[in-house]
Amino acid sequence: MSANSAPTDGGRVLLAVFAHPDDESFGPGGTLARYAAEGADVWLVCGTDGDAGTVDAEMLANYASTSQLRAAELCCAAQTLGLKGVDWLGYRDSGMAGSSDNQHPKSLYKAPMEEVVGKIVASIRRHRPQVIVCDNQFGGYGHPDHIAVHTVGTRAAELTPVPSVLWATMNRDRIREQMAGAAELMAELDDADGDTPEMDETMGSPESLITHGVDVTATIDAKRRAMVAHASQISEDSWFLKMPADVFEMAFGHEWFVDPANPRSAGDPMIDHVL
Repeated sequence: MSANSAPTDGGRVLLAVFAHPDDESFGPGGTLARYAAEGADVWLVCGTDGDAGTVDAEMLANYASTSQLRAAELCCAAQTLGLKGVDWLGYRDSGMAGSSDNQHPKSLYKAPMEEVVGKIVASIRRHRPQVIVCDNQFGGYGHPDHIAVHTVGTRAAELTPVPSVLWATMNRDRIREQMAGAAELMAELDDADGDTPEMDETMGSPESLITHGVDVTATIDAKRRAMVAHASQISEDSWFLKMPADVFEMAFGHEWFVDPANPRSAGDPMIDHVL
C-alpha cells in the first residue's frame, strides 16, 4: 500500500506514526479501525522494515526476506483496519535495546534525526491530518525504535500546523485491576505460551496522566484480526489469541492516549474520542 494523495473531501484525517509492522495493530488498532469505519481518512507511517528477529523457515517460503514478509503482513493488517495507505520510511529495524542491530548503518536508531523528521513532515503535508498518534516518550516498553518514532513524530508535528498530537499508551492501573480480578484465567492463559505480561513502572501510564479513553468495542474484532495478520510476530498459542472474545473485549475494548499539551485536571473525565 502506498500513500500519494491528500484528503479528497476536506474531511477528518488521522495519521498514525509507528516504528514497526505490527505496532499499528497491537497498539491503537481499534482506534484506527473505529475512525476508518466512521469515514475518516486514516493513514499510517511505518518507520522500519521489521527485519530484526527470527522467523520460522516455513513462513519465509514464499518471500525473499523477512522484511518482505513483514510488509505483506502489514498490508493485510492495514486493509483489515480500513487504512487508506501506508507511508514507508524504509529504515532497518534497530532491534531491542543493546543488541547489535542498534548499530546497523541503515537502522532507524542510527538515522539522523533531521532526516527522519523531514520524511514525516512530508507525510503530514501530504495528508493534512487533524490528529497525529504516536508512541509515548517511553516507547511503550523501551524499544529504541519506538522511542525514536515518538521523538521524531512529536518534532515533526511541532514543525507543521497539526492541531493535536496524542501519545498512545496503556492504562497501567486498569490492566493491574483486570489481571488481579482474573488471576485464574491469566494462569490458564500462561499455560498457553508461558508469556503472559507483567506490568512494571516503565510500561504504560498511570490513569491520572491519561487524557483520552476511547471505546473501541465496535471495532475490537477488526483489531484482533489485524493482530492475527501479523502471524510472524505472534504465536498461535499466544495468550492474546487464546483469550475468549468477551475477555479480549474487556481487556482491549478501550484504548488510551495522553495529550501532552493539555493534561487532565484531577476529577475531570477522560475524553472519549481523538478525532
